Amino acid sequence: MDTDTAFLASNKEISSLGDVECVALAKAASADIARLEAVRFRAIARLGRHRGGASSVVQEVAFELSVVDTYAAVLVSTAEALTTRLPCTLGLMERGLLGGAGAAKVAAATAWLSDEDARTADALLEDRLAGRNTEQIRKAASHAASTVDRDGAKRRAEHNRAGRRLRVRQGESGVASIEVEDGPVEKVTAAYTRIDREARALKAGGETRTLDQLRADVAVDLLLGGQGGASERAEVFLYMDLATYLGLNEDPAELAGHGHIPASLAREIASGADTVLRRIITDPLSGQVLDLGRERYRPTAGVG
Repeated sequence: MDTDTAFLASNKEISSLGDVECVALAKAASADIARLEAVRFRAIARLGRHRGGASSVVQEVAFELSVVDTYAAVLVSTAEALTTRLPCTLGLMERGLLGGAGAAKVAAATAWLSDEDARTADALLEDRLAGRNTEQIRKAASHAASTVDRDGAKRRAEHNRAGRRLRVRQGESGVASIEVEDGPVEKVTAAYTRIDREARALKAGGETRTLDQLRADVAVDLLLGGQGGASERAEVFLYMDLATYLGLNEDPAELAGHGHIPASLAREIASGADTVLRRIITDPLSGQVLDLGRERYRPTAGVG
């Protein structure tokens, strides 16, 4: 079905479609929705200019579109970024290649850049966003932002890590939530890995609770001084080239499950007192793992 007629399909027409045609129609509709979202972002940005950038625009958008204030704020900030700093990303939306959620990820990941650097990152991303999910878009945009302003990425990482905090949110009917916000990524990742492994070990031992329930119970048990189940060593996987490790360049490294991080932070993690390294040799062009070393060793003092 032609993408221009996606919104014109009637229920009767849809009921006669085969599975392949249903997928094609869903994709066509998504492309049309992306184009309409681009129109909405342009309209919101224009509204902001009419109002002189007044903070009340968020409340106005929230009221008129029947959305909560936090989502309205995302719409307003994304609209401003797309129409001033991210023309390539907006162009992808207008071609039906990128949805509003993905565009918001790009806007958020590049918000700390100068206008000039944001446009540079935007250009780098133009051929890297179509067909990606929002998490892939977030990682790609963060990598591009860190690439164009490596010093800024280092300062931002230091600032964000200094803002770590613990929050408790009280729920209804006897439940509550506890969250570590902006904790050091290597420690949070390692903590989740341990909790997940303990939960899976309990599940394999015959537990009837779901994995989600077990993870929550193990985490609370560990916080209260318990063992949490069968103890296992937790690992995080950090990928960076030797030159970055030795401080000869500032290429971003990658922390598995999180994405790219500044070189300085990667070296800090790699040279920690409790860090154990294992050599992994990869193809420099494809990134394919060629050899996974069996031996583990601690980093030499003074490296970093």
